[in-house]
Amino acid sequence: MDIFAGLATVLSDPILLGWVFLAAVVGMIVGAIPGLTASAAIAMLLPLTFYMEPLPALAFLYVIGKSGRYGGSIAAILFNTPGTAASAATQIDGYPLARQGKAGKAMKTATLSSVIGDFTGEILLILGVAWIAALALKLGPPELFAVFFAAFIVIGSVIGKSVTRGLASAALGVLVNMIGLDPISSTERFTFGSFDLTNGISLVPLMIGIFVLGEVFAQIEARGTKTALVPDGDDAARNSLSWSEYKPCLPHVIRSSFIGAFIGMLPGLGSAIAAFVAYGEGKRRATNSSDWGKGALEGVAAPEAANNAVSGPSMAPLLTLGIPGSTIGAILIGVFLIHGIQIGPTLFLTSRDLIYALFACGLIGILMYGLIGYYGAALVGRFITRIPTQVLYPIIFLTSFVAAYTSRGNLFDVYVMVTAGFAGWAMRKLDFNPAAFVISFVLAGGAEETFRQALLLSDNGMMIFVTRPIALLFLVIGIAALVLRVRGRRRQARDHALEDA
Repeated sequence: MDIFAGLATVLSDPILLGWVFLAAVVGMIVGAIPGLTASAAIAMLLPLTFYMEPLPALAFLYVIGKSGRYGGSIAAILFNTPGTAASAATQIDGYPLARQGKAGKAMKTATLSSVIGDFTGEILLILGVAWIAALALKLGPPELFAVFFAAFIVIGSVIGKSVTRGLASAALGVLVNMIGLDPISSTERFTFGSFDLTNGISLVPLMIGIFVLGEVFAQIEARGTKTALVPDGDDAARNSLSWSEYKPCLPHVIRSSFIGAFIGMLPGLGSAIAAFVAYGEGKRRATNSSDWGKGALEGVAAPEAANNAVSGPSMAPLLTLGIPGSTIGAILIGVFLIHGIQIGPTLFLTSRDLIYALFACGLIGILMYGLIGYYGAALVGRFITRIPTQVLYPIIFLTSFVAAYTSRGNLFDVYVMVTAGFAGWAMRKLDFNPAAFVISFVLAGGAEETFRQALLLSDNGMMIFVTRPIALLFLVIGIAALVLRVRGRRRQARDHALEDA
């Protein structure tokens, strides 16, 4: 199999293994810092990969995304502040365990569950992605545009609390992508006479602004709040994890791993939704459901397995259709393009060895962050408490400016980053969704290209999307997802109103 050739390539390259190890450490630390996400770290480190070979560059950011998801559990358990949105479900039982002096036991449970979930997702990706790519090769421009359309609707309506604000965020991302020259007629669009805007908005400074500066501004606003480390104590019995304690978690971990893998294949849903779905399903099936929320190990294991199982399958739509299933996937698109690798169905024909070597790096990265986390998660927590926020965030702030400028050596990119930073902060304040904005920005170029190609093939204009069965199917999926989401929100609002009454 190709994956064994990929493993041989990675294991025979000590420098590549060094990058994977560094990514495992960096991702874990970043994920464990309250308020700082793996997406922000990847966006900030993206310019570094310009000077690297394609495989180390992709592996470095890919593994940071994996270990960053896991690292969020450390903050959730120790600080009662999820390091990532996906870890919000973990804190429900993780923090009560820490208050009982069992933080070490909770973190070991989170580590094992994360590793099992991540391995499950990665293996499913390896086994299924080539098959999905073969099907994608048979899709024409009308079908591909319909897939893009469904992705826009799903991402805009599902991500975030508000359907209208989510769709508005997605529409804004499309609008910003259109700035520059028309790819066919070279007519200026939304440039307002500015020469700098004729080249469009660069992805790197935009993402650094949205994810990094936006988060720094949010932390400045919340600088009065403090987080305190819950000590895990010195009681070895309370912080060791025996097989008899973890064995009841295994059914939840296995079920949650498949829940997370399935949700990961659907663009826009993401690991946070997977974690809460798995937590709810686990509690429903648990024999000790009354203990959930009070410090049940199963309540830590289920969401951690699910949110990490998302990581691998979320790469499937990215690699086969060019549609990122998450913000991390959107950033990885930039790395592929920077190194001249065209993503999409033909990727497995032109760069098959590279992709399976990347999967191998993912498997090795899981093993590395698992070992580091199992024996050193508490040390990471203590290390984070010793970093003053008044030192950490100014360093991140200054690094953002350097990263934005070095991407193209253009001062205009710094202006774009600052503007995007304020926009990202405002989106958070107004409940708009930065993730939907960035993913739609990335998708817009491909959507426009396939839309125009479809119209050139058509003798009936827009009717080509209705007369092609697969295209129609995806259009219906997108509209159905929107209708179900709206109905679900109305039902929740009605239930809350009844509870208040």
